[in-house]
Amino acid sequence: MSKGWERWHSDRLGQDVTLARWGSYGRPVLVFPTAGGDAEEIEREGLVDACGGLLAEGRIKLYSCDSVAGKAMMMSWGAPEHRLWLLNSFHDAVRHEVIPAIRADSGGTDALIITAGASIGAFNAVATLCRYPDQIGAAVGMSGTYDLQKFYDGVFTDDLFYASPLHFLPGLDGPPLDLLRQRFAILATGEGRWETAGYSWRMADVLGAKGVPNRVDNWGPDWDHLWPTWHRMLPQYLDELTR
Repeated sequence: MSKGWERWHSDRLGQDVTLARWGSYGRPVLVFPTAGGDAEEIEREGLVDACGGLLAEGRIKLYSCDSVAGKAMMMSWGAPEHRLWLLNSFHDAVRHEVIPAIRADSGGTDALIITAGASIGAFNAVATLCRYPDQIGAAVGMSGTYDLQKFYDGVFTDDLFYASPLHFLPGLDGPPLDLLRQRFAILATGEGRWETAGYSWRMADVLGAKGVPNRVDNWGPDWDHLWPTWHRMLPQYLDELTR
């Protein structure tokens, strides 16, 4: 399996960012790490191997970047307002730095990217789909936590509003919404240990109220908020989305 990575300094974030890659060709898939994860977390935790069949067939090319804002959130670095600025800036860096790097690495393809992630990674996958439907065609959110305000000491700022689809999507209108209505979000969840299926249903309600196609898949009580669950979920959904 071909693997590579690149690293650059992001002026938007004020720090270095790493983008890792697995596979030689196929539909670009950007997998966001869990809250504090780095670009290679999905390989260490077995998620890349779980998608090995799709990679070998050339149906997907996996990418992952550092969870810059998530790490700051989990470590409580700086004031909540700064961490929320970093969250909004992280999405901006994904749009203007990470996605162009993916396109360049994929030979300049203009194919719509699939985003995916688990836990806080699911939030980033769905949020970037909703913010940038001109670049992203579908999102796979697994065991998602979609309301992040509790992680910022209850502070609410404009940065959280613009970063969080639960908050900005109800007011979205015009051409951006028209384009988003042509996209698709899969919200998968278990009901086992540390899972809260209600988070996915709440996100689905907000998407559905604006006419954005989505589906909640509840895998039931045998599936926990752990990597083995996501090993089963992600290849299944990527297979569906790349047929």
